Amino acid sequence: MQRIIKGDQVVDETWHLLAKDVPLAEIPNSDDVIVPMQLWLEHAHALKARDGGLGIWLEADEAIEDIVNDLEHFQVVALNFPVFTDGRHFSSARLLRERYGYKGEIRAIGDVLRDQLFLMRRCGFDAYAVRPDRDPYDALEGLKDFSVTYQSAADDALPLFRRRG
Repeated sequence: MQRIIKGDQVVDETWHLLAKDVPLAEIPNSDDVIVPMQLWLEHAHALKARDGGLGIWLEADEAIEDIVNDLEHFQVVALNFPVFTDGRHFSSARLLRERYGYKGEIRAIGDVLRDQLFLMRRCGFDAYAVRPDRDPYDALEGLKDFSVTYQSAADDALPLFRRRG
């Protein structure tokens, strides 16, 4: 069983991240599933009728704007980082939190490394599935790499000069 970082602790994964090619008929009715965006776009009505929890995952080239009207249906929005150098979803997480007011879980999946976690949290992520070849307990320490931030972000709306005083 995969372990993920959620909040400030390592926990067992309870959601099933579905592959892009999974047929609708093979999705269990009562499990908590995270479906690829294309499956959602093709079968939203049937997926909403399921009993289990529902999440969606997006590739780096898929836009948040395509699902903003459906955010109320998702408990989890997972954003895939195909390679650690592809940072497009940092902006997606900020848009979800700041522009669209999404309150559910935003999870980083794919090529997620310890060095990225602190900035990911600042952008609005609150769960992280680190690469399978990395230790999630070591990665968890990445959330403590810095003790002071200067700029405002999704995790703190006030810049340092406004917090002082």
